[in-house]
Amino acid sequence: MSPKINISLYWKCQFIGWSVAALYWEYRGFTRSTHFSWLLAALQFISDVVIYILLTHLYRNYALRHNFQNLNLGQLLKRIIPGAVVMGVAYTLATTVKLYLFQFWFFQSPVQTYADFFKQNAEAIFIGGTRLMSIWLLAYHMYHYAQREIRTSKENARLAIISREAQLSNLSAQLNPHFLFNSLNNIKALVIDNPKSARRAIDLLSDLLRTSLYNGEIMQISLRDEINLVKDYLELEKLRFEERLQFAINVDDDLVAIQIPRLCIQTLVENAIKHGIAKRKDGGLITIRTEKTGGFVKITVQNPGFLEAGDDGVGLKNLRERLALEYKGRATFAITGELDDIVLATISIPSA
Repeated sequence: MSPKINISLYWKCQFIGWSVAALYWEYRGFTRSTHFSWLLAALQFISDVVIYILLTHLYRNYALRHNFQNLNLGQLLKRIIPGAVVMGVAYTLATTVKLYLFQFWFFQSPVQTYADFFKQNAEAIFIGGTRLMSIWLLAYHMYHYAQREIRTSKENARLAIISREAQLSNLSAQLNPHFLFNSLNNIKALVIDNPKSARRAIDLLSDLLRTSLYNGEIMQISLRDEINLVKDYLELEKLRFEERLQFAINVDDDLVAIQIPRLCIQTLVENAIKHGIAKRKDGGLITIRTEKTGGFVKITVQNPGFLEAGDDGVGLKNLRERLALEYKGRATFAITGELDDIVLATISIPSA
């Protein structure tokens, strides 16, 4: 069984569109000519289809090479308008040469030179060709523009779903029975011995729950707000781990207003506590740093522990995909095992 030939939509439109145009021109020639030649008509049809497909395909290759498909509508229109003129000129030259050669071959003795033939017919051919090429350019680019908008809409919808999944995952981590049981027990113990700390713990738990429940639609927040959320989370977790949990946060003041994916740092901190602090009898230090290097904002979370297979759970997988979608592959995320039993998680996002 012979393999099925799969012709792309682009080539189908090219062949069908120019074939229909060529047939229309042949029909006009048939109805207006008293000496219609079927051989000449067939050659005209074939040459028209081949030449104009070649011209438009050359333009397509040029547009792809210069990434016209990634331009916004305003930038695209600035290139389509002169492009239509250039294509109209190319159409005029190709058409006049073709018609003159056919006249020479079929009638042997042209009554005029090519220069005279060009002067006589170029204006009408240029107007008609520019109109045709403008239609082709608009159809080609508007199709790709519409496809890009559809892809963007799909990616945005997918991003919203992933962001919501990250929110739910984070909320689940905060609300799981073990977490609440320990937090409430710690608060209960503090009520008698240290009422001030108990009130603080209740405030922290309340703020965390409020943030998780009522800010779920926000995909990006400032670095300042994310760090404040992380501080509350770490302070509350410190009630459980006490002196086993130490943390240091070093944030560049010039970066506090930059927008970052919501819960991205907290996801790394949760992972550091779960796979680092919680597994060590003596606990350890979690260090959070931010800095700007080479057009990127670098966020690192360092904790004691060993990098083990399977540590990349749902939260980190969601974070990877969110970064890929939000920054179109320009952001990076990696977790590495450093010397001296240190695990380092690093996010790099474009600063502009």
